[in-house]
Amino acid sequence: MPPLTPHFSALAPNYDVFLCDVWGVVHNGEVSFPDACDALMRVRATGKTVIFITNAPRPGEAVIRQIDHLHVPREAYDGIVSSGDVTRNVIATRKGQSLCHIGPPRDKPIFTGLNVTFAPLESADYVVCSGLDEDDSETPEDYRARLEIMLKRKTFMLCGNPDLVVERGNRLVYCAGAIADLYATMGGEVLYAGKPYRPIYEMALAKAEAISGRKADMKRVMAIGDSVRTDLKGGRAFGVDMLFLTAGIHAEEFGGRDTPNAETMKTVFAGAGETPTAVMKHLVW
Repeated sequence: MPPLTPHFSALAPNYDVFLCDVWGVVHNGEVSFPDACDALMRVRATGKTVIFITNAPRPGEAVIRQIDHLHVPREAYDGIVSSGDVTRNVIATRKGQSLCHIGPPRDKPIFTGLNVTFAPLESADYVVCSGLDEDDSETPEDYRARLEIMLKRKTFMLCGNPDLVVERGNRLVYCAGAIADLYATMGGEVLYAGKPYRPIYEMALAKAEAISGRKADMKRVMAIGDSVRTDLKGGRAFGVDMLFLTAGIHAEEFGGRDTPNAETMKTVFAGAGETPTAVMKHLVW
């Protein structure tokens, strides 16, 4: 396992494109992280391209409005690709089919502008799961009865956010990926729209190339994130280097935000079958 890197500035010259996670890297759902935003602004000032790549189950434009509210400077990134964008692409290919939405009302923008027909769970052609209705209090087990209905009908699920959990302030709350995983273990068919799956990375890299006006050298592309399951596995499967931040969703597992244990990290990475290219606590220039 690589040693902890104290400064992002030591890594930045080796890459031209950064595919950067959002929640857990530049904000925690309640406040932005000034050091991370500063680091990304500095790397863009050197001519590099930063694309935010997020499992948020909403269109990229909606995510931009959210992070504006959290005071993430627009100078910190060139563009954004969300699992909501990928989800919309999949929905667009299923014309004429009705869907049932599982998730909170705030995720409704995922359907804006798409000609979709909503139907009850008992008759829908497929289900789009973007999250838990009440993620502050519910768990995936609260959805088992609905999943049983789906399983009996062999209903396909499109998961708009493959994350299992996400930080909200100092708490972890469940995401759509936890419901989707439960359905998959029950025998249901699931398509995951975001990280760690390839389509979202392909869309992000295409956006980076369109913005920079040049073909990306995969050896000079780095993914940045704080999740073993989505960011580490996703970036590595896509074939790019990966900077892992320890002070995110795995912070307590690693021994604390400021005191990650090297042996524990090594064990976790070994269990995932992947090792990051570089490791930092927080993103700091």
